Amino acid sequence: MKKFIAVACAAMMTMTGSAMAQDWSPSGSVELQIGFGAGGETDTLGRVIAATMEEQTGWNVVPQNKPGGGGIAMFTGLLNAKNDGSVIAMGVSMPVLINLTLRGDQLPFDLDSFDYLGTVTRAQLAIIAKADAPFDDMASLVEYSKEQGGVPVAFDAKPQELMLMALNEQTGAGFKLVSTKSSAEMVQFVLGGQVQASFNAGTHIQYLEKGDVKMLASANADRHAYAEDVPTLQEQGYDLYTDPYFYFAAPNGLSDDAKEALAAALDNAIKSEKVQDVVTNVMQNSTNNLGPEGTKKMMEDGLNSVGDLFN
Repeated sequence: MKKFIAVACAAMMTMTGSAMAQDWSPSGSVELQIGFGAGGETDTLGRVIAATMEEQTGWNVVPQNKPGGGGIAMFTGLLNAKNDGSVIAMGVSMPVLINLTLRGDQLPFDLDSFDYLGTVTRAQLAIIAKADAPFDDMASLVEYSKEQGGVPVAFDAKPQELMLMALNEQTGAGFKLVSTKSSAEMVQFVLGGQVQASFNAGTHIQYLEKGDVKMLASANADRHAYAEDVPTLQEQGYDLYTDPYFYFAAPNGLSDDAKEALAAALDNAIKSEKVQDVVTNVMQNSTNNLGPEGTKKMMEDGLNSVGDLFN
């Protein structure tokens, strides 16, 4: 009987919480800002989530690309947005954390400038090349670059740029760093021969399956489920890795009702079949929503970890 009462009470609390979240709704459109350019995995994921939120809630959710600096431009602009729930943002953790670590005194924001709403998944970051490239791993890419007097390698976020700089310093590879707007652009640069290799966080998988590109390394701390035979950078002798999360934030100072409603709407969208399909089939990954408190803790812990890395 006690167990039944406890379960019933828990159910009532859940229903009450849901009702409270549903009591709030935006006075107009909700703009979902995406911190990267059109066509990449962040853009794809953000647009599917925006469409699903709109379908599930009846709100008008409008995705907007705000590329620049791996999300730094977007989060800088977010400081001037209203904290009424009308603007939320989707970014990637590592570019923000590294910029805060390396030049936090030059940025107009810190971690406390935002309210956190949840995460979608951890990005699986690869290093890729065209399928017929004359190298198959990082060591042979390094040697090929030395032979050629330096070859162009693409990136679209600060962590990737720093990793390339570290590889140049460690190996003397002489990589020529090419900045791009998205993974979609990087794939096209690889296929078109403008660069010899690039980072990528999911857009490359369809080309990998078709045999147009090959994967040289995982840039995460572990191997990717879709390419378990490809070793990490660390396994190949380079003590470098990144584990970025796709996450949502809003201007600091959201009302409790607005924060709860937005977090719930995002969580429901992330659990939907449409979003699950994108994460599973396009990104070859699984969803992992840490929720508002878990997301804040992930960012705080991440900032400490990045600080240790660069000290």
